[in-house]
Amino acid sequence: MSFMQTVEENAPTLIGIGVGGAFVYATNWFTGNSMIKSAKREANSIIEQGRLSSEKMTKSAELDARKARDVMMTDFEKETATTRAEFKEIEKRLTKREDNLDQKLDTLTHKQKHIEKQDEKLAAEAARLNERDKKSRELLERREEELVRVAGLSKSEAKTELLSALETELTRESGQLISKVLGEAREEAQQKAREITLTAIQRYAADNTCEGTVSTVTIPSDDMKGRVIGREGRNIRAFEKATGVDVIVDDTPGVVVVSSFDPVRREVARLTLNKLIQDGRIHPGRIEEVFEQTKKEVDKTIMETGKQASLEANVPGLHRKLIDLLGRLHYRTSYGQNVLQHSIEVAYLCQIIADELGFDGRLARRCGLLHDIGKAVDHEVEGGHPQIGADICKRLNERAEVLNAVAGHHGDIESTSPYTPIVMSADAISAARPGGRRESLERYVQRLEQLESIATQHSGVDQAYAIQAGRELRVIVDAGRANDAEAAKIAYDVAKQVEEDMTYPGEVKVTVVREMRAVEFAR
Repeated sequence: MSFMQTVEENAPTLIGIGVGGAFVYATNWFTGNSMIKSAKREANSIIEQGRLSSEKMTKSAELDARKARDVMMTDFEKETATTRAEFKEIEKRLTKREDNLDQKLDTLTHKQKHIEKQDEKLAAEAARLNERDKKSRELLERREEELVRVAGLSKSEAKTELLSALETELTRESGQLISKVLGEAREEAQQKAREITLTAIQRYAADNTCEGTVSTVTIPSDDMKGRVIGREGRNIRAFEKATGVDVIVDDTPGVVVVSSFDPVRREVARLTLNKLIQDGRIHPGRIEEVFEQTKKEVDKTIMETGKQASLEANVPGLHRKLIDLLGRLHYRTSYGQNVLQHSIEVAYLCQIIADELGFDGRLARRCGLLHDIGKAVDHEVEGGHPQIGADICKRLNERAEVLNAVAGHHGDIESTSPYTPIVMSADAISAARPGGRRESLERYVQRLEQLESIATQHSGVDQAYAIQAGRELRVIVDAGRANDAEAAKIAYDVAKQVEEDMTYPGEVKVTVVREMRAVEFAR
């Protein structure tokens, strides 16, 4: 089949296809044209909205920029004003400093001129002195020549005689000067020593150290005393053998006396006997058991007491043996004064005196605390307690200053360090101060009691108190029984009676307290 025949046969189909394609094309063109127009309108609308929005944003940005600019301008003006004020203040200070510099320059110029004038005067004075010196040398030469001519001596002989006379005169004057200086130094040293001693006494405020060692045991009944003795004395013999003390049982009711030269042993025995009496079971086996227990307790107490004493005196680094010996001093007394408390007191006083003199206060405390350490064992070792204590300290490697202070605090050996006389002074102060030892305390208490007794004898007096170590008597009167005038009369009468009846150093201030205070002095 040919092509043309094929076309003719399919012509209607082809025409339909062409008409359909044309229709589709026309429809697509029309639809596309409508969409294009709609898109253009929408684009134009978007562009218009964008333009309006951009105008609004531009105006808002311009407004924000204006506000920011105004704020920045305001801040800038403030900063500028502050900076200008600072610059003005700096300018004022610079101006003032410039004025001061000008004044100083004027002053320096004036001083320079004054110095130049002084230099000129000094130069003139130096020239005058040189001239005078020249004339003096010439005059001396002429005088020497004249002396040689008159005395018939040569120049060397005259010079020797003149020097000899000058030497004699200088020796005499130097001797007088030395004597004067030594006298003044001696007086000053004595005054300084008194001041240091008084300062040490005043700065050390301690209770009295009078404390006797108890050596008696109270027995509740005679029956208990018999049980202490035991059948045919076996209990008391066992007690004496175990404790190493003597027990004295006499006719004194309610008391058994424990006697021993060793204060620690005596204390252990006393405590042991107290425990046995409280327990009620007294027989040789029980005695030994209680004694051993008590001995351990006392040894522990001794060590704790020694440690506490070293802490209280602020003396660290002591050997354990020295701490034990210090604890034993707690049971030792000297003229009624507890030796451990005395040693602590001496340590304090030594530091005060050493500080006043510019020495080492810590070393002085150590010397003072250990000065009587020999008294802890002087009942066991022959010799005086200074040498015994020095030997103990030497074996325990104490410093040479401590050894000399311990051995020489009673003047037994020569003092080789300044701490030895310091310990001697502190030892004397501690022993002699009021209340330090039994005799002084008794007199002190008697004087206070006598003062209070004199005051309470007067009518209208309710109470009386002796205070300030007996230097003041405070009298309390009844306001209903004595008026102000009578209170003044009581003060006068008490002061006069104190003057007549008592002997005392210094003066006693009598203060009567009512609604007013009337003061009189007994001189």
